[in-house]
Amino acid sequence: MAEAYIIDAVRTPRGIGKQGKGALAAQHPQHLAATVLKAIKERNNLDTATVDDVIWSVSTQDGMQAGDMGRMAALDAGFDITSSGTTLDRFCGGGITSVALASAQVMSGMEDCVIAGGTEMMSLTAAMSQEKMKAGIKPPMMGSYNERLQAVHPQSHQGICGDAIASKEGFTREELDEVGYRSQQRAAQAVAEGRFAKSVVPVVADDGTVLLDHDEYARPQTTREDLAKLEPAFPKIADVPLDAEGTTFRKLINKKYPDLEIKHFHHAGNSSGVVDGAAAVLIASKDYAQKHGLKPRARIVATANMGDDPTLMLNAPVPAAKKVLAKAGLTKDDIDLFEINEAFAVVAAKFVRDLELDWDKVNVNGGSIALGHPIGATGSILIGTIVDELERRGGRYGLVTMCAAGGMAPAIIVERVEDFVD
Repeated sequence: MAEAYIIDAVRTPRGIGKQGKGALAAQHPQHLAATVLKAIKERNNLDTATVDDVIWSVSTQDGMQAGDMGRMAALDAGFDITSSGTTLDRFCGGGITSVALASAQVMSGMEDCVIAGGTEMMSLTAAMSQEKMKAGIKPPMMGSYNERLQAVHPQSHQGICGDAIASKEGFTREELDEVGYRSQQRAAQAVAEGRFAKSVVPVVADDGTVLLDHDEYARPQTTREDLAKLEPAFPKIADVPLDAEGTTFRKLINKKYPDLEIKHFHHAGNSSGVVDGAAAVLIASKDYAQKHGLKPRARIVATANMGDDPTLMLNAPVPAAKKVLAKAGLTKDDIDLFEINEAFAVVAAKFVRDLELDWDKVNVNGGSIALGHPIGATGSILIGTIVDELERRGGRYGLVTMCAAGGMAPAIIVERVEDFVD
Protein backbone atom coordinates (compact mmCIF):
# COMPACT_ATOMS: atom_id res chain seq x y z
CA MET A 1 0.00 0.00 0.00
CA ALA A 2 1.27 3.48 -0.87
CA GLU A 3 1.99 6.09 1.76
CA ALA A 4 -0.05 9.30 2.04
CA TYR A 5 1.86 12.45 2.94
CA ILE A 6 0.81 15.82 4.27
CA ILE A 7 2.53 18.37 2.06
CA ASP A 8 1.00 21.51 3.52
CA ALA A 9 -1.76 22.71 5.86
CA VAL A 10 -3.33 26.14 6.13
CA ARG A 11 -6.24 27.76 7.88
CA THR A 12 -8.01 31.07 8.13
CA PRO A 13 -7.99 32.99 11.38
CA ARG A 14 -11.04 32.18 13.47
CA GLY A 15 -13.50 35.07 13.51
CA ILE A 16 -16.14 35.67 16.18
CA GLY A 17 -19.23 33.83 14.99
CA LYS A 18 -21.83 36.54 15.48
CA GLN A 19 -23.55 38.62 12.85
CA GLY A 20 -22.52 42.26 13.12
CA LYS A 21 -19.63 41.45 15.45
CA GLY A 22 -17.24 39.02 13.79
CA ALA A 23 -14.84 40.19 11.09
CA LEU A 24 -15.80 37.30 8.80
CA ALA A 25 -19.53 37.16 9.49
CA ALA A 26 -20.53 39.13 6.37
CA GLN A 27 -18.62 36.81 4.03
CA HIS A 28 -19.97 33.93 1.99
CA PRO A 29 -18.72 30.61 3.44
CA GLN A 30 -17.37 29.65 0.03
CA HIS A 31 -15.08 32.68 0.25
CA LEU A 32 -13.46 31.27 3.40
CA ALA A 33 -13.04 27.87 1.76
CA ALA A 34 -11.68 29.45 -1.41
CA THR A 35 -9.20 31.45 0.68
CA VAL A 36 -7.48 28.34 2.03
CA LEU A 37 -7.69 26.46 -1.26
CA LYS A 38 -6.09 29.38 -3.07
CA ALA A 39 -3.36 29.54 -0.42
CA ILE A 40 -2.61 25.82 -0.83
CA LYS A 41 -2.42 26.31 -4.60
CA GLU A 42 -0.11 29.35 -4.43
CA ARG A 43 2.15 28.18 -1.60
CA ASN A 44 2.89 24.92 -3.40
CA ASN A 45 2.77 26.15 -7.00
CA LEU A 46 0.11 23.54 -7.71
CA ASP A 47 -1.12 22.83 -11.18
CA THR A 48 -4.73 22.35 -10.10
CA ALA A 49 -5.46 20.28 -13.18
CA THR A 50 -3.45 17.56 -11.39
CA VAL A 51 -5.55 17.74 -8.19
CA ASP A 52 -7.74 14.66 -8.32
CA ASP A 53 -10.34 15.74 -5.78
CA VAL A 54 -11.25 18.22 -3.07
CA ILE A 55 -12.93 16.53 -0.08
CA TRP A 56 -14.63 19.08 2.14
CA SER A 57 -16.42 19.01 5.49
CA VAL A 58 -19.42 21.18 6.33
CA SER A 59 -21.68 20.31 9.24
CA THR A 60 -24.69 22.57 8.70
CA GLN A 61 -25.34 22.14 4.98
CA ASP A 62 -28.11 24.69 4.75
CA GLY A 63 -28.58 28.17 3.34
CA MET A 64 -25.31 29.57 1.98
CA GLN A 65 -23.53 26.46 3.33
CA ALA A 66 -25.70 24.14 1.25
CA GLY A 67 -24.59 22.46 -1.94
CA ASP A 68 -21.24 20.91 -2.69
CA MET A 69 -18.83 23.42 -1.16
CA GLY A 70 -15.81 21.32 -2.06
CA ARG A 71 -16.54 21.81 -5.74
CA MET A 72 -17.90 25.35 -5.59
CA ALA A 73 -15.05 26.69 -3.44
CA ALA A 74 -12.45 25.09 -5.71
CA LEU A 75 -13.97 26.88 -8.68
CA ASP A 76 -14.09 30.10 -6.65
CA ALA A 77 -10.40 29.64 -5.86
CA GLY A 78 -9.57 29.47 -9.56
CA PHE A 79 -8.92 25.74 -9.72
CA ASP A 80 -8.94 24.01 -13.07
CA ILE A 81 -12.41 22.75 -13.97
CA THR A 82 -11.04 19.20 -14.13
CA SER A 83 -10.36 19.22 -10.37
CA SER A 84 -13.41 17.60 -8.82
CA GLY A 85 -14.91 18.17 -5.37
CA THR A 86 -17.26 16.62 -2.83
CA THR A 87 -18.68 17.56 0.57
CA LEU A 88 -19.37 15.43 3.64
CA ASP A 89 -20.87 15.70 7.10
CA ARG A 90 -19.73 13.94 10.26
CA PHE A 91 -20.91 16.78 12.49
CA CYS A 92 -17.90 18.07 14.49
CA GLY A 93 -15.66 15.25 13.25
CA GLY A 94 -15.87 16.02 9.54
CA GLY A 95 -12.58 17.91 9.37
CA ILE A 96 -10.68 14.79 10.46
CA THR A 97 -12.78 12.56 8.22
CA SER A 98 -12.08 14.64 5.11
CA VAL A 99 -8.33 14.16 5.70
CA ALA A 100 -8.80 10.46 6.45
CA LEU A 101 -10.75 9.87 3.24
CA ALA A 102 -8.25 11.85 1.18
CA SER A 103 -5.44 9.77 2.69
CA ALA A 104 -7.27 6.53 2.01
CA GLN A 105 -7.72 7.47 -1.66
CA VAL A 106 -4.00 8.15 -1.99
CA MET A 107 -2.93 5.07 -0.01
CA SER A 108 -5.16 2.84 -2.12
CA GLY A 109 -3.61 4.18 -5.31
CA MET A 110 -6.95 5.46 -6.60
CA GLU A 111 -5.81 9.11 -6.41
CA ASP A 112 -2.45 10.89 -6.34
CA CYS A 113 -3.23 14.37 -5.01
CA VAL A 114 -6.24 15.31 -2.89
CA ILE A 115 -6.98 18.43 -0.87
CA ALA A 116 -9.04 17.89 2.27
CA GLY A 117 -10.51 20.41 4.66
CA GLY A 118 -13.64 22.04 5.94
CA THR A 119 -15.57 25.23 6.55
CA GLU A 120 -18.12 26.42 9.09
CA MET A 121 -19.56 29.88 9.50
CA MET A 122 -21.31 29.64 12.84
CA SER A 123 -22.42 33.25 12.49
CA LEU A 124 -24.69 31.92 9.73
CA THR A 125 -25.71 28.62 11.28
CA ALA A 126 -26.71 30.24 14.58
CA ALA A 127 -28.91 32.74 12.75
CA MET A 128 -30.48 29.96 10.64
CA SER A 129 -31.19 27.90 13.75
CA GLN A 130 -32.90 30.82 15.48
CA GLU A 131 -35.05 31.53 12.43
CA LYS A 132 -36.16 27.91 12.26
CA MET A 133 -36.99 27.77 15.97
CA LYS A 134 -39.10 30.93 15.60
CA ALA A 135 -40.90 29.28 12.69
CA GLY A 136 -41.64 26.24 14.85
CA ILE A 137 -39.18 23.95 13.05
CA LYS A 138 -37.54 21.59 15.51
CA PRO A 139 -33.81 20.87 15.59
CA PRO A 140 -32.97 17.89 13.30
CA MET A 141 -32.59 15.43 16.17
CA MET A 142 -36.00 16.46 17.52
CA GLY A 143 -37.94 16.25 14.26
CA SER A 144 -41.05 14.09 14.10
CA TYR A 145 -39.33 11.82 11.57
CA ASN A 146 -36.92 10.86 14.35
CA GLU A 147 -39.48 9.91 16.99
CA ARG A 148 -38.79 6.20 16.53
CA LEU A 149 -35.03 6.74 16.77
CA GLN A 150 -35.43 8.96 19.84
CA ALA A 151 -37.36 6.18 21.53
CA VAL A 152 -34.39 3.84 21.08
CA HIS A 153 -31.50 6.31 21.35
CA PRO A 154 -32.58 9.55 23.03
CA GLN A 155 -30.34 12.37 21.78
CA SER A 156 -30.11 15.64 23.61
CA HIS A 157 -28.34 18.99 23.43
CA GLN A 158 -24.54 18.69 23.43
CA GLY A 159 -24.03 21.17 26.26
CA ILE A 160 -26.42 19.28 28.48
CA CYS A 161 -24.67 16.04 27.50
CA GLY A 162 -21.42 17.64 28.68
CA ASP A 163 -23.02 18.50 32.00
CA ALA A 164 -24.46 14.98 32.27
CA ILE A 165 -21.04 13.41 31.71
CA ALA A 166 -19.43 15.72 34.26
CA SER A 167 -22.16 14.80 36.77
CA LYS A 168 -21.86 11.09 36.06
CA GLU A 169 -18.04 11.06 36.13
CA GLY A 170 -17.64 13.20 39.25
CA PHE A 171 -15.79 16.18 37.77
CA THR A 172 -15.95 19.42 39.71
CA ARG A 173 -16.63 22.92 38.42
CA GLU A 174 -13.11 23.90 39.51
CA GLU A 175 -11.52 21.10 37.46
CA LEU A 176 -13.44 22.12 34.36
CA ASP A 177 -12.72 25.80 34.83
CA GLU A 178 -9.04 24.92 35.01
CA VAL A 179 -9.30 23.36 31.54
CA GLY A 180 -10.73 26.65 30.28
CA TYR A 181 -8.07 28.75 32.01
CA ARG A 182 -5.27 26.52 30.70
CA SER A 183 -6.64 26.80 27.16
CA GLN A 184 -6.60 30.61 27.30
CA GLN A 185 -3.10 30.79 28.77
CA ARG A 186 -1.62 28.37 26.27
CA ALA A 187 -3.32 30.03 23.32
CA ALA A 188 -2.01 33.41 24.46
CA GLN A 189 1.53 32.05 24.64
CA ALA A 190 1.19 30.40 21.22
CA VAL A 191 0.04 33.67 19.67
CA ALA A 192 2.78 35.67 21.39
CA GLU A 193 5.44 33.27 20.10
CA GLY A 194 4.01 33.15 16.57
CA ARG A 195 3.33 29.42 16.68
CA PHE A 196 0.34 29.74 14.33
CA ALA A 197 2.08 31.99 11.80
CA LYS A 198 3.12 29.16 9.49
CA SER A 199 -0.44 28.02 8.86
CA VAL A 200 -2.68 31.07 9.22
CA VAL A 201 -3.51 32.91 5.99
CA PRO A 202 -5.44 36.18 6.04
CA VAL A 203 -8.96 36.50 4.67
CA VAL A 204 -9.03 39.26 2.09
CA ALA A 205 -11.98 41.01 0.46
CA ASP A 206 -12.34 41.17 -3.31
CA ASP A 207 -10.85 44.66 -3.31
CA GLY A 208 -7.74 43.48 -1.47
CA THR A 209 -8.74 44.75 1.96
CA VAL A 210 -7.57 42.45 4.73
CA LEU A 211 -10.65 41.39 6.67
CA LEU A 212 -8.92 39.30 9.33
CA ASP A 213 -5.33 38.13 9.85
CA HIS A 214 -5.46 36.86 13.46
CA ASP A 215 -7.73 34.78 15.70
CA GLU A 216 -10.17 37.23 17.23
CA TYR A 217 -12.07 35.08 19.73
CA ALA A 218 -9.44 34.43 22.41
CA ARG A 219 -9.62 36.20 25.78
CA PRO A 220 -6.04 36.09 27.12
CA GLN A 221 -6.96 38.32 30.04
CA THR A 222 -9.19 35.56 31.50
CA THR A 223 -8.49 34.67 35.14
CA ARG A 224 -9.61 31.79 37.29
CA GLU A 225 -11.65 34.29 39.31
CA ASP A 226 -13.42 35.44 36.13
CA LEU A 227 -14.35 31.88 35.26
CA ALA A 228 -15.66 31.15 38.74
CA LYS A 229 -18.13 34.03 38.45
CA LEU A 230 -19.78 32.80 35.23
CA GLU A 231 -23.24 31.29 35.46
CA PRO A 232 -23.77 27.83 33.92
CA ALA A 233 -25.05 28.14 30.36
CA PHE A 234 -27.48 25.24 30.05
CA PRO A 235 -29.95 24.98 32.99
CA LYS A 236 -32.70 26.95 31.23
CA ILE A 237 -32.26 25.18 27.91
CA ALA A 238 -32.35 21.81 29.68
CA ASP A 239 -35.94 22.22 30.79
CA VAL A 240 -37.59 24.03 27.85
CA PRO A 241 -40.50 21.91 26.50
CA LEU A 242 -39.72 20.64 23.02
CA ASP A 243 -43.13 19.20 22.17
CA ALA A 244 -46.71 18.96 23.39
CA GLU A 245 -45.78 16.00 25.60
CA GLY A 246 -43.36 18.13 27.58
CA THR A 247 -40.19 16.41 26.37
CA THR A 248 -37.08 18.34 27.40
CA PHE A 249 -33.38 17.88 26.75
CA ARG A 250 -32.94 16.82 30.38
CA LYS A 251 -35.70 14.23 30.13
CA LEU A 252 -34.18 12.77 26.99
CA ILE A 253 -31.01 11.91 28.91
CA ASN A 254 -32.96 10.72 31.92
CA LYS A 255 -34.89 8.31 29.71
CA LYS A 256 -31.72 6.25 29.51
CA TYR A 257 -30.15 7.35 32.79
CA PRO A 258 -33.14 7.77 35.13
CA ASP A 259 -31.03 7.96 38.30
CA LEU A 260 -28.60 10.56 36.97
CA GLU A 261 -28.97 13.96 38.57
CA ILE A 262 -27.68 16.34 35.95
CA LYS A 263 -25.84 19.25 37.53
CA HIS A 264 -24.61 22.16 35.47
CA PHE A 265 -20.92 22.95 35.10
CA HIS A 266 -20.33 24.36 31.64
CA HIS A 267 -20.45 27.99 30.62
CA ALA A 268 -18.97 30.30 28.00
CA GLY A 269 -15.54 30.15 29.66
CA ASN A 270 -15.11 26.36 29.64
CA SER A 271 -16.97 25.52 26.42
CA SER A 272 -15.87 25.88 22.80
CA GLY A 273 -16.21 29.28 21.18
CA VAL A 274 -18.67 30.10 18.40
CA VAL A 275 -16.54 31.15 15.42
CA ASP A 276 -16.20 31.23 11.63
CA GLY A 277 -13.28 29.53 9.89
CA ALA A 278 -11.89 27.19 7.25
CA ALA A 279 -8.85 24.95 6.80
CA ALA A 280 -7.21 22.88 4.07
CA VAL A 281 -4.66 20.03 4.05
CA LEU A 282 -2.76 18.95 0.94
CA ILE A 283 -2.33 15.15 0.71
CA ALA A 284 -0.20 13.49 -1.95
CA SER A 285 1.55 10.26 -2.86
CA LYS A 286 5.33 9.98 -2.97
CA ASP A 287 5.35 9.71 -6.76
CA TYR A 288 3.16 12.77 -7.21
CA ALA A 289 5.13 14.85 -4.74
CA GLN A 290 8.50 13.96 -6.24
CA LYS A 291 7.26 14.60 -9.76
CA HIS A 292 6.05 18.08 -8.76
CA GLY A 293 8.95 19.01 -6.50
CA LEU A 294 7.00 18.88 -3.23
CA LYS A 295 8.49 17.94 0.14
CA PRO A 296 6.54 16.02 2.77
CA ARG A 297 5.91 17.41 6.24
CA ALA A 298 4.13 14.41 7.75
CA ARG A 299 2.96 10.90 6.97
CA ILE A 300 -0.50 9.54 7.71
CA VAL A 301 0.13 6.58 10.02
CA ALA A 302 -3.41 5.42 10.85
CA THR A 303 -7.01 6.56 10.99
CA ALA A 304 -9.99 5.17 12.85
CA ASN A 305 -13.64 5.86 13.58
CA MET A 306 -15.52 4.97 16.74
CA GLY A 307 -19.10 5.08 17.93
CA ASP A 308 -20.28 5.30 21.53
CA ASP A 309 -23.46 6.06 23.45
CA PRO A 310 -25.46 8.61 21.40
CA THR A 311 -27.36 9.74 24.51
CA LEU A 312 -24.27 10.99 26.34
CA MET A 313 -22.89 11.78 22.88
CA LEU A 314 -19.40 13.05 23.78
CA ASN A 315 -17.61 9.95 25.10
CA ALA A 316 -16.17 8.37 21.94
CA PRO A 317 -12.71 10.10 21.84
CA VAL A 318 -11.12 7.76 24.40
CA PRO A 319 -12.09 4.53 22.62
CA ALA A 320 -11.26 6.18 19.27
CA ALA A 321 -7.75 6.99 20.52
CA LYS A 322 -7.27 3.42 21.73
CA LYS A 323 -8.49 2.06 18.40
CA VAL A 324 -6.20 4.23 16.26
CA LEU A 325 -3.21 3.45 18.50
CA ALA A 326 -3.86 -0.26 18.05
CA LYS A 327 -4.14 0.17 14.28
CA ALA A 328 -0.82 2.02 14.24
CA GLY A 329 0.90 -0.53 16.48
CA LEU A 330 1.75 2.25 18.94
CA THR A 331 1.09 3.01 22.59
CA LYS A 332 0.10 6.31 24.15
CA ASP A 333 3.69 6.68 25.33
CA ASP A 334 4.86 6.77 21.70
CA ILE A 335 2.76 9.87 21.05
CA ASP A 336 4.56 13.18 21.48
CA LEU A 337 1.49 15.43 21.18
CA PHE A 338 -2.26 14.97 21.49
CA GLU A 339 -5.01 17.25 20.23
CA ILE A 340 -8.42 16.55 21.75
CA ASN A 341 -11.00 19.08 20.67
CA GLU A 342 -12.25 21.16 23.58
CA ALA A 343 -15.92 20.99 22.62
CA PHE A 344 -16.60 21.19 26.35
CA ALA A 345 -14.07 21.10 29.16
CA VAL A 346 -15.27 17.70 30.34
CA VAL A 347 -14.33 16.09 27.00
CA ALA A 348 -10.68 17.09 27.38
CA ALA A 349 -10.63 16.41 31.13
CA LYS A 350 -12.05 12.90 30.71
CA PHE A 351 -9.67 12.17 27.81
CA VAL A 352 -6.62 13.08 29.89
CA ARG A 353 -7.88 11.25 32.99
CA ASP A 354 -9.02 8.04 31.30
CA LEU A 355 -5.87 7.67 29.19
CA GLU A 356 -3.64 8.75 32.10
CA LEU A 357 -1.96 11.44 30.02
CA ASP A 358 0.25 14.33 31.01
CA TRP A 359 -1.29 17.74 30.23
CA ASP A 360 2.17 18.79 29.00
CA LYS A 361 1.49 16.71 25.87
CA VAL A 362 -2.15 17.67 25.36
CA ASN A 363 -3.50 20.78 23.58
CA VAL A 364 -0.20 22.55 24.14
CA ASN A 365 -1.27 25.62 22.16
CA GLY A 366 -4.70 25.91 23.71
CA GLY A 367 -7.84 24.69 22.04
CA SER A 368 -11.38 25.48 21.04
CA ILE A 369 -12.28 26.99 24.40
CA ALA A 370 -9.81 29.79 23.74
CA LEU A 371 -9.76 29.88 19.95
CA GLY A 372 -13.19 28.64 18.90
CA HIS A 373 -14.66 25.62 17.13
CA PRO A 374 -15.80 26.15 13.52
CA ILE A 375 -17.57 22.78 13.48
CA GLY A 376 -16.79 21.30 10.05
CA ALA A 377 -13.32 22.83 9.88
CA THR A 378 -11.91 22.13 13.33
CA GLY A 379 -10.52 18.66 12.67
CA SER A 380 -8.48 19.91 9.72
CA ILE A 381 -7.31 22.87 11.79
CA LEU A 382 -6.09 20.56 14.55
CA ILE A 383 -4.20 18.35 12.10
CA GLY A 384 -2.36 21.39 10.77
CA THR A 385 -1.72 22.62 14.30
CA ILE A 386 -0.19 19.34 15.42
CA VAL A 387 2.07 19.10 12.34
CA ASP A 388 3.31 22.64 12.98
CA GLU A 389 4.01 21.88 16.62
CA LEU A 390 5.73 18.56 15.93
CA GLU A 391 8.04 20.45 13.61
CA ARG A 392 8.67 23.18 16.16
CA ARG A 393 9.50 20.67 18.91
CA GLY A 394 11.18 18.03 16.78
CA GLY A 395 8.59 15.46 17.86
CA ARG A 396 7.63 12.37 15.89
CA TYR A 397 4.02 11.27 16.43
CA GLY A 398 0.83 13.25 16.95
CA LEU A 399 -2.71 12.02 17.62
CA VAL A 400 -5.84 14.07 16.88
CA THR A 401 -9.38 13.16 17.87
CA MET A 402 -12.65 14.83 18.74
CA CYS A 403 -16.20 14.07 19.79
CA ALA A 404 -19.03 14.37 17.30
CA ALA A 405 -22.81 14.40 17.56
CA GLY A 406 -24.50 11.03 17.46
CA GLY A 407 -21.87 9.65 19.84
CA MET A 408 -18.96 9.40 17.38
CA ALA A 409 -15.25 10.21 17.21
CA PRO A 410 -12.80 10.00 14.31
CA ALA A 411 -9.09 9.81 15.12
CA ILE A 412 -5.85 10.13 13.19
CA ILE A 413 -2.14 9.64 13.91
CA VAL A 414 0.48 11.52 11.90
CA GLU A 415 4.25 11.18 11.87
CA ARG A 416 6.52 14.14 11.24
CA VAL A 417 8.91 13.40 8.41
CA GLU A 418 11.58 15.34 6.56
CA ASP A 419 11.71 13.00 3.58
CA PHE A 420 9.76 10.17 2.02
CA VAL A 421 9.63 6.76 3.65
CA ASP A 422 11.25 4.01 1.57
